[in-house]
This record gives sequence, C-alpha cells and structure tokens, in this order.
Amino acid sequence: MHAALSSADLAKLRRQRPYPAVSVLMPTHRREPDNAQDPVLLRNMIAEAKERLQADPNVSRERRIDVIEQLDKAAAEVDLAHAEDGMVLFAAPGEHQVWSLGCTVPARVVLSDTFLTRNLVAAHAAEHPFWVLALSADHVTLWSGAVDRLTEVRRGGFPLTRSLVDPDPEDQLQVGDVPSTFRNEHTRKFLREADTALASVLKADPRPLYVVGEAPALSLFDDAGTVMRGGTGLKIAVTQVPQAGLAAGPPESLWQAVRPYAEKRAEAEVADVLAQLDRARGRRTFAAGLDEIRQSAESGRVALLAVEENYRETVRETGGHVVPTDPRARDAVDDIVDSIVERSLDTGAEVRFVPDGVLAEVGGIAGALRY
Repeated sequence: MHAALSSADLAKLRRQRPYPAVSVLMPTHRREPDNAQDPVLLRNMIAEAKERLQADPNVSRERRIDVIEQLDKAAAEVDLAHAEDGMVLFAAPGEHQVWSLGCTVPARVVLSDTFLTRNLVAAHAAEHPFWVLALSADHVTLWSGAVDRLTEVRRGGFPLTRSLVDPDPEDQLQVGDVPSTFRNEHTRKFLREADTALASVLKADPRPLYVVGEAPALSLFDDAGTVMRGGTGLKIAVTQVPQAGLAAGPPESLWQAVRPYAEKRAEAEVADVLAQLDRARGRRTFAAGLDEIRQSAESGRVALLAVEENYRETVRETGGHVVPTDPRARDAVDDIVDSIVERSLDTGAEVRFVPDGVLAEVGGIAGALRY
C-alpha cells in the first residue's frame, strides 16, 4: 500500500488506460470504534465493483476476469489496521494500486478509461509534502513528510550506509590527538554520494527539504555537494536542523526535531499566499467564491489557487453556473472543490491549502489570475 504520492506517480496514474479502469473510493477511520465498519465497507465496495463489471456489456469475459483478479489483489493489500481517513483502490487490465489518504472521500465506484485521481491529487496537495534527509558519518536516510508523520523512503539509493573503518588510516586528518570522522575524505565522498542521490529524487519530485544531523555533518554535506547551495537548479527551500543521532530514526523522534521548523515554514507560506492574493487585488486579477473560481479554472486563467484545508461544497450546475445544493439531490456534484484543484493543476497553477478560517471572508476559496 502506497504511503506517499510523487509527481511521477501522479503522471503515471492519470494516463489513459484500456477500458475498464476501475476506481474504488471509500472513507476509512483511524480509531475504534469507527474503524470496525471499514472491513465491511471494503467488502461491499469490492462486491459492487465486481457486479458493475459483470453487468457491463462493453467488458469482454477475458478482460473482466483480469480486472476482477486485480481488484482482489488490491483488496488483499489494504492495511486497515493503519488506515487514515480515506482509501483509493485502482484496478485495470494487468495492474492494481492502493493509496491511503489523509482526508475523507465519498464511497464511490467508477468504471472509465482513466483512474479517478482528483481526490488523490487534492489530498496530496493538502498534505504539504516535504523531504527529510537525516545524516550521520555512516548512515543517510530519506523520509517523506506530510502533515504530522514521516515515512522512510527506500528508493533512489536510500538508505546509504558505509563502514567507519577507514581503509586508508594514514589519510585521516587529526583534531588534536583524535581522528576526526567529519574531516575524513571517505566521509566527504560518502556524503557527496548522498547529495547526488538526493538531487535525483528532488528532480523527480521537488519538495521543501529539511536536512537533519549534527553540526559537523551539516557543514560537510554543505561543502561536499550542491543541494544545500541550490546547485540543482530547482527552487527548493532547504532548512538545516542541527540534531544528532537520528539518521536511523525513529520517525517519531525525527518528526519532533523537524516539527518546529515545519510549523514555522507553514506559517510563512500562509502569509505568502495572502500577500499574493492582496497583490492580485491591486492588479484586478483576483477571483473568489466557488462559481467564479470554477469558471476561471476551466478557462486556464488561475495562476495561484488558495483553498481552506477542509473546504467542501456540494453543488448543482444551472445555466453555466454552480450553486450549493442538498447532497441528496439527483444532480448533486459532491467533489467540485477537488475537481477545481485538479483542473488548476492541469493548467499549471500553483495550488496552496491554508488553515480553515483564513479565507472565511471570501468563501473559503480564492485565486490570483493570469489575466
């Protein structure tokens, strides 16, 4: 079961597939007693998807058997013991995936030639993902961070390890009478390799970066590589966190070390969003409210979209406009905000989620337009 969504993952998920590409969305629960209903709902959702496949005349017998097998494999990979607030299962001929989300989703089964990714996209953007690189002289780990948790990433060459036994002890520099690990050329080479590996990860999935380690490790990593100095050519904010002994985790301790810096950055990001919106007002390129933002997003005019984290609205379309409606209405659209987020991302907009209440005066959603 996937824990983190990268830009590369998203691009792969959104490509067209042979019909039927099945998307199963279901809300889940983190704690008892609510989570007792999750296994039942999962069985019911999978059963509904299979019934839809059986009843669809456009699905051949061979393809139906294939997709049902993929659905069963996806269901077997679901880990409800560590569920968050939502779950998305994808199944298509020859493939399946399972994604856990930190926000709730409506219970839904969709058969199409693409996976239904808008909830996944919105959840990914709302989680403010970041990277954490934890350093020591013999161990470097990479962690994916989102909201209130860290998950170790085992790809791109990470974790990196080496022996502290110096193969060329005569080359080791001395500090007083004690050999200095962080003045050792082999340590420099090791951290340079970590820098190269990290640069590849950042190129594929740019995020803010926190580098954690004791002061000599941070200094040597800065000297030995390019990431800390912006040499990757990417506009990535890098923050140093001077804390030793966390290269191997545990994730809870590493998160506590990073947390004050992450919270400070989050506050600065909210202030930056509000400043951009104020400048848009001055240029008369400001938009607010669900209907105006939706129209601007559809026409590709949105440069910056700001949305309150838990803003949701059920609407119906009438006369080219959207208006709030009862969720039980037959023509209700319950994921209009997620749809706006995905469309904005499709057209190259920057999407920023802010705490609830920050955009209360403008209806929970606002944007700076390109023109």
